[in-house]
Amino acid sequence: MNRYDGTAPILVLGGTGKTGQRVVKRLIEQGQPVRIGSREAALPFDWDAPETWSPVVEGARAIYIAYHPDLAVPGALETVGAFVETALKSGVRRMVLLSGRGEEEAEQTEKMLMGSGADWTIVRASWFFQNFSETFLADAINTGEVALPIGDVKEPFIDVEDIADVAAAVLTDPAHIGKLYEVTGPELLSFSEAVASIAEATGRPIRYRQIPAADYRAAMEQAGVPQDMISLVLYLFTTVLDGRNANVTDGVDQALGRPPRRFADYARRAAKTGVWSAGTPVAV
Repeated sequence: MNRYDGTAPILVLGGTGKTGQRVVKRLIEQGQPVRIGSREAALPFDWDAPETWSPVVEGARAIYIAYHPDLAVPGALETVGAFVETALKSGVRRMVLLSGRGEEEAEQTEKMLMGSGADWTIVRASWFFQNFSETFLADAINTGEVALPIGDVKEPFIDVEDIADVAAAVLTDPAHIGKLYEVTGPELLSFSEAVASIAEATGRPIRYRQIPAADYRAAMEQAGVPQDMISLVLYLFTTVLDGRNANVTDGVDQALGRPPRRFADYARRAAKTGVWSAGTPVAV
């Protein structure tokens, strides 16, 4: 099997996650052979078990790298670096990294990949629309109040569907090698404005309330959230969301030749699924 003739699979790490499952869907629709990288896959992959890496990358022609839980966590740079080295030793050069916008640690991982000898593409994304419907924030919305330690800072939220469109395109077209696409939505919204858009889409009264970071930490501790996850969430909420990302980019248009989707359209689409119906729990 020639890994470059289109018959070799594209490995999608985090293939059951927010972006990964959508990338898999698009590649399959294109008729591309796909290998899902996850702990539950037929050929298991686990970031914390390096012995699982080589069997999964063997014979792949390209890899979509989505690191869980986030490139900002301690040790992520070293872990992803070791994985990239494993992939290169197995003969896989084409790698696409999902990165986080405004995260110093993520940018260090980007630089590592750029200097690794891989045929790289970086997709550097802003905060996902789907964080409001496919994580714990959906449960908060269902209670009628979203309380977070975030003020009026604006964020150019992006639809994960756009990220998946970009990833599927760059994985299958060598013209994107050596490109960094910083992808955002088309507008800046505060969290209060985003919640208001969801309230309008659902026809329900949902309010946003800013609370002190210490109160949010205490609430997560009371809920039994692990300390490492608490630290990550507070870092993202209080450091990354400090206004540093309060501008939009044309990364989606650069990669796809079209504008990104709008938040209000996403809110209406998600509301129709019933995910924000009161009392509907959402798994983290």
